[in-house]
Amino acid sequence: MVLIGAHVDQDDPAAHAAEVGAEVVQFFLGDPQGYKGPVLPDKPVEGVEIYIHAPYLVNVATTNNKIRIPSRKLLTQHLTAAADLGAKGLIVHGGHVGNSDDPQVGFDNWRKVFERLEERRIPVLIENTAGGGNAMARKLERIARLWEALDGFDVGFCLDTCHAHAGGEELVDLVDRVKAITGRIDLVHCNDSRDDFDSGADRHANLGEGKIDPELILAVCRAAGAPVIVETPAAGQAEDIAFLRKNL
Repeated sequence: MVLIGAHVDQDDPAAHAAEVGAEVVQFFLGDPQGYKGPVLPDKPVEGVEIYIHAPYLVNVATTNNKIRIPSRKLLTQHLTAAADLGAKGLIVHGGHVGNSDDPQVGFDNWRKVFERLEERRIPVLIENTAGGGNAMARKLERIARLWEALDGFDVGFCLDTCHAHAGGEELVDLVDRVKAITGRIDLVHCNDSRDDFDSGADRHANLGEGKIDPELILAVCRAAGAPVIVETPAAGQAEDIAFLRKNL
């Protein structure tokens, strides 16, 4: 059976997991919009599998040194902290370069990250993103170029259903198309989308309340065969998990 869980607050992940019936949890280790280093939870996280999400502002692809250099440092710090916590992986967005930049520079910058990482006790899971015209991981053709740049490294993949829909990738047979590029899917972010197909808007909705056919979301989860985490509005997470558990 696939493990099903949720993104929860970091103050007491185990308690929040119990509230919504989660078998696996994902959470931040600090401010998702800040450059401060990771902070481990005060209380032990027991009885569930753990994934850590890197801060949203991490962008190791960018040509802007003021963003790229602290992003690399933050990613490394979170990777170490997540491993110390016993997490299964660290999720990080693919990032982007400026509209006038050559995207190859962004792919090359990603490779430099893995070349310089001295310790990788757990995998880095790169997540597909919803928006950005010069994003590294919005469209599958870009993801293919990123994986080509990272050839030779052990890189994981996190597939977000909302991001795929909003990013302009059909969910039908999506898992097969992704695996043909990455060879693996380590985690599924199972989210409905508030907005239309190819909108570029990263706005999650509870399952069945957005613009994606729930059957398509279920098909992705079944085909991926990986742990499933809902990042939906908290008030409906228990219902989302119950829906997935019944139908998967």
